[in-house]
Amino acid sequence: MAALALIRDRRVLMVRVTGQDVLYLPGGKIEPGEGARQALMREAAEEVGLDIDPATVEDLFTVLADAHGVHAGRLVSMTVYRAEPRDRSQQPVASGEIAEVELVGSADADRCPPAGQEALERLVALRLID
Repeated sequence: MAALALIRDRRVLMVRVTGQDVLYLPGGKIEPGEGARQALMREAAEEVGLDIDPATVEDLFTVLADAHGVHAGRLVSMTVYRAEPRDRSQQPVASGEIAEVELVGSADADRCPPAGQEALERLVALRLID
């Protein structure tokens, strides 16, 4: 998986999928024939309406954690990228399967599945969010 870490005011953008009660970083699976950065840009456009500037995409870290909502023992590997939209004034909006967008900090970790919790911890360790 490729996930976007869009940082604003020491908080990170997260989304809630329709019918879900947890928050995720925007992103998703890498399609056949697609690179991870391409997947990141596609998912950012589909989920939160952002046109990501490829020159700003920065590989931060990869999280390996228990997958949420599936049988025990299944892991998810999620590479987290920091990036910015081409138009820096562009605001993320919920679209497609996304019910809402929200800027969160580490205090919201209990609202995230394991991969999201670890991503928040690592963003704090990198001093990107509070």
